[in-house]
Amino acid sequence: MRRRLPAVALALGIALALLAATPALAAGYRYWSFWDGAGRQWSYATQGPSLARPADGAVQGFRFSVSKDAEGEVAQPRRAADFEAVCGATAPAEGRKRVALVIDFGVPEDAAAGDTPPEKAPRTACAQVAPDATTAEALASVAKPLRYNSAALLCAISGYPKQGCGDQVADGPTRSPAPAAEAEAEAGADADADADDGGPSAGLLAGIAAVAALAAAAVWQSRRRRAR
Repeated sequence: MRRRLPAVALALGIALALLAATPALAAGYRYWSFWDGAGRQWSYATQGPSLARPADGAVQGFRFSVSKDAEGEVAQPRRAADFEAVCGATAPAEGRKRVALVIDFGVPEDAAAGDTPPEKAPRTACAQVAPDATTAEALASVAKPLRYNSAALLCAISGYPKQGCGDQVADGPTRSPAPAAEAEAEAGADADADADDGGPSAGLLAGIAAVAALAAAAVWQSRRRRAR
């Protein structure tokens, strides 16, 4: 039994080392989040702005920030979702709809290195667009230039930020684009498109399982010999 213990300890030590080498999950992402407004309150949008078609009198919000992915925290626009406050002075026009937009460039702490929010306070605009216009089209009418990535994810409003798109903010493996729900809503992407989630690979998990199995076998063998 004494000659078996070093083998058991070695196997368990290798398994623990492999587990310690597993990449850590990211703390969050830096990106533009999209919000629906109602009753002066915000709720996270279930569609991306290129798919959403707001009705006349709708309020839509955008906030640039670092989401706290582990806690599920996403910063809301720092201004109430109030249609009258934004579009009350804009008269209705035949064949057009009014969409109140709140654009919050966020705080300096959430900006990438060397970048600064162009405006300290949230910007508001009343977009008058065609009845079938999307939120993205309403936004483009008042806040150009917009920037999108190849998956149609909104990366910049009024040119901010200058670079990046849904970048991961944490030590560990880089992952892009930003949260799958946002990217899929924008691009209609297949759920399998974001297969690399920054977690351990299948090969690594298989290796850990094999080492654990060897360790268990060694323990069983040592007990069997002791029982004899």
